[in-house]
This record gives sequence, C-alpha cells and structure tokens, in this order.
Amino acid sequence: MTILRHYDALWAPWAYLDSQWQANVLLRWDLDGTLTHVLPEANQQDIDTAGSVYKALGAALPGMPNLHSHAFQSAMTGLTEFRGQGQDSFWSWRDLMYRFAARLEPEHMQAIAHWLYIQMLKAGYTSVCEFHYLHHQRDGQNYAPISLLAQGVMEAASASGLAITLLPVLYQYSNFGSQAPRQDQQRFLNSPTQLLYLLESLHTSHPLNADRRYGIAPHSLRATNIASINTLIDGLHSLPSRHPIHIHIAEQMAEVLACQDVKGCSPVAYLYDNFNVDERWCLVHATHIDEQERKQIARSGAVAGLCLTTEANLGDGLFPAAAFLAEHGHMGIGSDSHICVDWRAELRLLEYGQRLISQQRNVLTSTQQPFVADYLFETCARGGAQASGRASGQLSPGYQADLMVIDLKHPSLAGLEKQHWLSALVFSERAHANPIRDVFVSGRACVTEGHHPQEEVVFAAYKKALSSLMNKA
Repeated sequence: MTILRHYDALWAPWAYLDSQWQANVLLRWDLDGTLTHVLPEANQQDIDTAGSVYKALGAALPGMPNLHSHAFQSAMTGLTEFRGQGQDSFWSWRDLMYRFAARLEPEHMQAIAHWLYIQMLKAGYTSVCEFHYLHHQRDGQNYAPISLLAQGVMEAASASGLAITLLPVLYQYSNFGSQAPRQDQQRFLNSPTQLLYLLESLHTSHPLNADRRYGIAPHSLRATNIASINTLIDGLHSLPSRHPIHIHIAEQMAEVLACQDVKGCSPVAYLYDNFNVDERWCLVHATHIDEQERKQIARSGAVAGLCLTTEANLGDGLFPAAAFLAEHGHMGIGSDSHICVDWRAELRLLEYGQRLISQQRNVLTSTQQPFVADYLFETCARGGAQASGRASGQLSPGYQADLMVIDLKHPSLAGLEKQHWLSALVFSERAHANPIRDVFVSGRACVTEGHHPQEEVVFAAYKKALSSLMNKA
C-alpha cells in the first residue's frame, strides 16, 4: 500500500487562525505531527530553514473532526429508500440495517472502512470517532482474536492516514428493562468484562499514538444498564489515557416514551441522575430534549453530537441548536450512516433546520461572530476535537497538524473577499468539483490536488467487497 509522504512544514498564502484569515502563514510541526510554530507573514528565510515544506496553492483551514461513524453502514447507501410498510421510520430502517450487518465478514468490513475513510479525507475530515458495535461472527461467537473486526477498522484508518478514536460499543439488551436481545443483535453483544478485554487487546495490537485513540460507547440506555456502564467506566482505570465516552441518547420519541414508561423519566434525565456527565461525554442525537435537559447538557460540558444528514434521512427530528449554543453548549458533527460524507452539508443542514423552525435567516451566530459558517465551523471543529480526545480543530502550537487547503480559484470562491470564503464554502451547492485541494493529518499529506494516492486500488477492493455482499445469501 502506498506510503503517505510526511513533510516538516506547510506554507500557505492564507490560513484561518484565531477566527480570521492571515497571510503568508508557515506551519511547522515535529515528528509526531504536532504543530510547533504558526508564523503569519513568514518570509523566504523562514521557509528556507523549515526543512521539507509543502507550498499550498490555496487557503489552509483546520481539518474537521467527524465525531460519529458506523463505517459498515456506508455500503448500504440507496438500499433503504423505499416504503416497505404502511409507515416507515427509524425502526423499520433498523430492521433492514440488521439484515445487512448479518452478511458482513472481516474482509468486507476492512474494505468498506478503507474506502469510506479515503472519502472522508477528500471531504476535509481529518479524524473519525468510530462507534463500532459489529464485534462477532454471524452466530454471535467470538472471532479469534475477539477484536478481529475492530482491528480491520483500525488498519483501514492507519492505511488511509485518517486519525481515529475507536469506540467499542457495549450492547446487551433489546430495550429498557433489560429485555432479552433479539436474534439479529447477536453480533453486537458483550458483557462489560468482555468489552474491556476487547479494548485491552486493541491497546496491545494497535497501541496509542498521535493518530490513534480509544474510548467506550455504551450503545444507549435501552441497550445496556447503569450497573454495566459503571463496571465499564471503572474498568478503564487500568488502561492508559483518558477515554472519551459516547452514547446514543433521545434520538427517537419512541425511545423517550419507552424510557419514561420503564424508568419514570426521559433518557437524558436518567443519564444525568446516574452519572457524573462531564466533558468526556458525547451525547449523540440528543434530539428530543426539554429546556431543563438542554441547559443541563450545556452546563455539564458534554458534547452534543449531531449528524444532520443521517438524522434527516431517518426522520429523527431537529435538535434545539440555537438555544443550546446561546447557553454556550459544546457541539460537533458526524456523518453517522454516511449517506453524505461532507462536513459542509452537515453545517448547512444544521443552520437550515433552525431557519425552518424559526422562520428567520442567519440563526446560528454569536455577538462576536456574525458569520454563520465561521461560527459553526469553529464550534464544530472544537466540539469534534473534544469528543475525539485528540488535540485538533485549530491551527495552534501544541495541536496536531490536521488541516485542509481550499482552492481559492474554485468557482464557488473565485473573486470573493476573504471574509466570505467560509460562507461560500458551506452554503454553495452548485455542481462544481470539490473545492478541497489538499488534506494533511499530523503532517502527512493524505490528499494532494484532490487525489488520495490509494483511491484507485482501494475503490477496486471496495467494489469487490460490495459485489460479494450483494450476492451473499
């Protein structure tokens, strides 16, 4: 597989630093890809003494973290867009997804993830939080090793150059009240002890580095219980690093009502009543929440993980983003089921949803930042970095050299003043080529001039895997 080139520095005619565009910026990093110098108005001598320098033909931005992914679901695109019963919903979609997941073998998983991660890089995502719950063989028996499928995902990320935070998922039950799991959920199931063993094996086979982190993911409060989550969190103390904790929460009204029926309160209230939810937590799809819960999430410092294109596709509903951000809540975006792999579309739909609710324009801004695109880009880059447990999301010393370079000659940007570049990047949906020229992760050139060096070979492997899946009984 093609090795990605590592540079010592990057020079760009423009770079987005501290909420503004600055000229002639030199970015230097160390062997781990951590930024050591960020120098605006760099001169030729600065560049000549910086080692191997990539001279970007465009404007540099921090890379966008993708805080929620189910990689295997990307191969399902287009397979569920038909009405199979009187009224389709998230739950009918889930049945189809389970049928698809039952077909997957390790070679399919790695091929799908590898191609997906290259697409993420080309879109300007520089890291992913992989919410990984497909663990076992089709009959629920362990692979040898137990982490075989997860290792395939890690290999896909490493080969593509994408930074990853792997979140092995704890899944035990089919619904609130510790109801027995369904037959088609057998591949997902683990006890807390078994999941910790799986996580320990990953730490051994794929040790932590600048682009590899681990966390945990109780799937949801309906799929596990308080005692099991506590056992899982307590067990993390024996492992290195401070692990992020991600959980699906309040995605669907049926989930909220079921929790109220069994537990006497909503999922968010139940979570906060039983855990010290803080900045380590990412609450994915916290869609159906009341005012008190919204304020509680904001105060706690947890990240609200929003996946706008998937949430729209599944008919989930709309998160109260305007009020949440006004309360200084933390927020990030993910591509989830990957019907869309484009952070610009996620930000665009985030704003448009609020416009449709409020019947106003330019809703998601602040008194300090009146430009919607700039405000959402910075907010979601910071929130995504927090959720990933990596120092990314801004071009500053001490942060990873994760960045993208946009083509200022692109039709959607050409001729505009710099204060409008991000607005045009996010809110243009015209039929033009991708405006993202280059993408770097920890100083490695993953995409140059719109091309990933592995994409032809990896796409061929993906097509072969997809053909196998489509023909599999």
